[in-house]
Amino acid sequence: MDLLMPELLREQLQACLGAAYTIERELGRGGMATVFLARDVKHHRHVALKVLDPQLAASLGTERFLAEIRVTANLQHPNVLPLFDSGEKNGLLFYVMPFVAGESLRAKLDREGQLPVDEALRIAGAIASALDYAHRHGLVHRDVKPENVLLSDGVPVVADFGIAKAVVSSRVDGASTNPGLTHAGLALGTPSYMSPEQAMGETVDGRSDIYALGCVLYEMLSGDVPFTGPSAQSIIAKHLTEAVPSIRDVRDSVPLNVDATIVRAMAKEPANRFTSPAQFAAALVSALRVEPMPHSAALTSVAVLPFANMSADKQNEYFGDGLAEEIINVLAQVPGLKVAGRTSSFFFREKDVAFEEIGRRLNVGHILEGSVRTAGNHIRVTAQLIKVTDGFHIWSERYDREMTDIFAIQDEITQTIAAALQVRLSPEAATLRRPTPNLRAYAAYLEARAHWVRPTPESMVRVKECLEQAIELDSKFAMAYSLLGAHYTMLANIGFRPAREVIPLARAAEQAALRIEPSLPEAHALLGVCAGTDFEWNEAEREWRLAMAHEPVSRDVRFWYGNHYLLSMGRCAEAVDAMARGLEEDPLNVLYRHHFAVGLRHAGRLEDAEAELRKILEIDENFPLAVNTLGAICAQQGRFEEALTLTGKAYALTPWRHPVIGQLAALLVRAGATSRADPLLEKLGTGEEYGAPTGLAVFHALCGEFDRAADWAEHAIEERYPRLVPILGPLLRSSPRWPALAKLMNLPG
Repeated sequence: MDLLMPELLREQLQACLGAAYTIERELGRGGMATVFLARDVKHHRHVALKVLDPQLAASLGTERFLAEIRVTANLQHPNVLPLFDSGEKNGLLFYVMPFVAGESLRAKLDREGQLPVDEALRIAGAIASALDYAHRHGLVHRDVKPENVLLSDGVPVVADFGIAKAVVSSRVDGASTNPGLTHAGLALGTPSYMSPEQAMGETVDGRSDIYALGCVLYEMLSGDVPFTGPSAQSIIAKHLTEAVPSIRDVRDSVPLNVDATIVRAMAKEPANRFTSPAQFAAALVSALRVEPMPHSAALTSVAVLPFANMSADKQNEYFGDGLAEEIINVLAQVPGLKVAGRTSSFFFREKDVAFEEIGRRLNVGHILEGSVRTAGNHIRVTAQLIKVTDGFHIWSERYDREMTDIFAIQDEITQTIAAALQVRLSPEAATLRRPTPNLRAYAAYLEARAHWVRPTPESMVRVKECLEQAIELDSKFAMAYSLLGAHYTMLANIGFRPAREVIPLARAAEQAALRIEPSLPEAHALLGVCAGTDFEWNEAEREWRLAMAHEPVSRDVRFWYGNHYLLSMGRCAEAVDAMARGLEEDPLNVLYRHHFAVGLRHAGRLEDAEAELRKILEIDENFPLAVNTLGAICAQQGRFEEALTLTGKAYALTPWRHPVIGQLAALLVRAGATSRADPLLEKLGTGEEYGAPTGLAVFHALCGEFDRAADWAEHAIEERYPRLVPILGPLLRSSPRWPALAKLMNLPG
């Protein structure tokens, strides 16, 4: 535009307007229009008269443009700047609006930079109210930005409704053949506030305005737009590809739930944003009213239920479980946030239990539930955060993505939940671990993990098959190697394979994991288990220290440190404390509670141990470890009839466990049922089968034959049967030969 053009344009416009309006002065110019202050002669009032650039006007379909812009004349809302008039004459397109004496939001931001949080939220809420009203009347703004928000006595008023739609619609008519039209700015919006779909030239709806408002709110709070760059193209590229920056990285006084509101408003996919400006406004109102959260478990606690499988494909269940577990793992790292453990949360799978009851049993104030459905390469995930006390849905969202986005979905859900609960993720926890880029490998790993938590002879075979498949698909999959090592230690622990055979395999798998990910806590912890099985306690201590060097310490790592290391070292009080802490967050984890009870028994607290075991049987009356250990405590207290009943049940549940066989045989002998004991003793044989020496040591100790029990204990030590200290300690600690046995196990004197 020539430097003389503004004055010429004013003269031409005045000639077109005749006596209806008197132009007084120019108010401002943009890429597509010039705004003048004019006098409405008939009504004796000042108005703002905007005229489109003549070149732009020439390229538009005039009739369609005027028809579209007149739609805004019907808008009547306190936060919408109405349209008084519009027209065309001699090639000039113009429209008339009220003159607002106050400044624009752009001028305010240029002058003040960051606005107070409550003021920014109030302004954004007013804009959202205007947008919602317009959307309900079928009108999308398409160019929400500070320049189009005027402050009339402090009240935000949104201007230029329908202008962008008018430009776009008139171009669609085919009237425009000018390739330079896209540079006008209004037709495509403004790059700094442009939604990804608008930038790509796709059909837009009201959710595009929500994205733009998210950008405006970010700017009001931070003093700058979310994405900057040297060119419009570079800014648009960031809108398309980069994650929304956290407002708290710029201004940490902004509440976390405000940060979450912005992140959701600016989601790349329209389906993941607020469904309407009214919903956005409600979130802002909630943010204004929020009070500091009391330090209370009920308010700073959450349980993540397994994501329901919404199809017949079993693989979906593995993905749903994996999604929930990873969210649990990350949220568990947040200081001040109590997160129910996996086992306790998953206890309610497919159970018709009210949220209030789940909250009571897990002692949490919030519940996250969801569902997963896959179809080909697509995945749909739904998630809802629910307040336990009243069932109120604090947040809900649906994600329709490619399968390759599964980790991004985990990130978004975790960050949103953290913000909703007013806790902040650490930089390390803010992004979930991407265990592998290979989705087939990840699927195999998830299936292996699902089988591993329910160990049977058949399931353990499948665990190994799945993990070997995962590693074949991705040789850099550290967590798959680590779980393979855990699989081998499990085989030894439950007596399926000799420890001397599988512990070296477990060590090799964990070392492979550490070559890929040197600080992986799980791998160091399992090397600690391996070293303890081999009675190499100095090495075990080093590995446990490395496992616990990662802050915050995983509750699983802390629990197993107490169970595997501290208990064996005779540090019973520390062991019980470490396990109790894990149990607080995973109260329905029957395996944890069993090992906690074993620790109490080892510490001589038999009544407390029995109480814990009976709690387990209230949860799962057929949990075999608890049934057997309770039988052992009854025998230790001379309650042999009850002990026999319990141990018989344990044997029926796990007939392969040698300590159970030995305990049942001894109780039958004591009861005078030698004929029933003989077949059991035949199963133990001459002690050559792996695990049989431990079973024979238990048998002779319960029969009062302590020397023979100690003889067999030496064989058990030689074959490295796992967890001998808690198994044999309560039976043989009073034997004169216990110090020698302890020395064979390299235990401290």
